[in-house]
Amino acid sequence: MSQYPMTVQGADRLREELNHLKTVKRPEIVESIAEAREHGDLKENAEYHAAREQQGFCEGRIQDIEGKLGNAQIIDISKIPNTGKVIFGTTVGLLNIETDEEVTYQIVGDDEADIKQNRISVNSPIARGLIGKTVDSEIEIKTPGGLVEYEIISVDHI
Repeated sequence: MSQYPMTVQGADRLREELNHLKTVKRPEIVESIAEAREHGDLKENAEYHAAREQQGFCEGRIQDIEGKLGNAQIIDISKIPNTGKVIFGTTVGLLNIETDEEVTYQIVGDDEADIKQNRISVNSPIARGLIGKTVDSEIEIKTPGGLVEYEIISVDHI
């Protein structure tokens, strides 16, 4: 099996979710199933079927997280010397050359990506265009809105 890159923070968030599913959600679902069984005939018991469906989703997510953590290559960017080069896990400051708008992105694994928190997947077009570049480099990124030129103004190992 191949390994998937993941930041330390991303792995911690997955472990927290896994712990919540196992210690809180799973017992709640088991209790719901037991309560629904007490209501009698299971064939026509909507509460029972809904609880069983919820149990299936929960168990599937538990397996999914365990698989991801089992194949994760956890990279602690804070322990890697900063050479000014964009690599997985770095936080990159960009300046849009056309609009003079600054934006900061952290390059993370696929499961950690959240554009609202400026975390982009290592497989995204922006990240692929940034990987290997250095501070003061100018790059062109193909976006749905057309070609956008950026200048890399900072590379931080946070």
